[in-house]
Amino acid sequence: MKKLSILVAVLLCLLNAFSQSPAFENDVPVDAAMNVSDRLSIDLTAVDTPVLTSRNAMPYALVAGGSKGIGYGIAEALAKRKYNLILIARHPDSLLAAKNKLEAEYHVNVETLAKDLSLETSAGEIAKWCVEKDIPLKMLCNVAGYGGAMDYLSLPLDSLRYMVRLNVESCMSLCLTLLPLLEKNAPSYILNVASMAAFAPIPVKNLYSATKSAILFFSYSLSYQLAQKKISVSCLNPGPVFTKPEIIKDTKEKMGWFGMQMAISPKKVGEIAVRRTLKGRLVIVPGALAKITSIVLRALPRRLVVAVYDKVGRKK
Repeated sequence: MKKLSILVAVLLCLLNAFSQSPAFENDVPVDAAMNVSDRLSIDLTAVDTPVLTSRNAMPYALVAGGSKGIGYGIAEALAKRKYNLILIARHPDSLLAAKNKLEAEYHVNVETLAKDLSLETSAGEIAKWCVEKDIPLKMLCNVAGYGGAMDYLSLPLDSLRYMVRLNVESCMSLCLTLLPLLEKNAPSYILNVASMAAFAPIPVKNLYSATKSAILFFSYSLSYQLAQKKISVSCLNPGPVFTKPEIIKDTKEKMGWFGMQMAISPKKVGEIAVRRTLKGRLVIVPGALAKITSIVLRALPRRLVVAVYDKVGRKK
């Protein structure tokens, strides 16, 4: 029975080995530590969206990386709740398409800023723009990220530095520079997007999993630092999310039927993320299968987890 238990645990770990979420991924806390954190988190359910008489007076949410994928799913879930939006992304065309669709369907104001969030000047420029316009900012969503099936030993140094800047530095910078506005409009929210990859070291995605682990730990600590300011911090950790055809292909090849069952659409991930963020949930893992896998990943010894990831990653 002991060997069988170990085999089941390893199998669950294997099935999660290549969960995707650069654009990125519940309802129930996934371990005892989360239960403690949840009790200490601010329960802001009662202040979801105030009743306002003007579209311009509605609260704003800023979504970094909000033009596509999970970012758009989060933006749509917020628009349904009558949040005006500020969408940040690099490409003006995708921003304009997202703006037009959201405004037409949900009758909210959508502002767009074309910025490369990997640049160290971007966060300051975004914060200055928001302050000058006196934006009633109630939520900051750090979704933008960069990753892939292969990294570190397979990518050039410039790409690796870009990954660190976009995945970690942009999140840290926007949290800090927009903190005065969030505090001014408290109770308010920060939603950082990590990944299931944050729960374990993954050799084939070495730096990617390290950056997502950094976001998870950063969010844990930040939630305690900002609790007295009535700013709730959440961290979204999705498994497979089909934002691109290559993610579907990779999930089928490496995770099979189980991976396909674990996968969730960007729209559903966005809805779960926003709903749980507004309830003050600290760690959000969408889907029952993903939650179970995340528990297994954290229960197993790190040496075993990384060995399994390494073995699966080397398979062609």
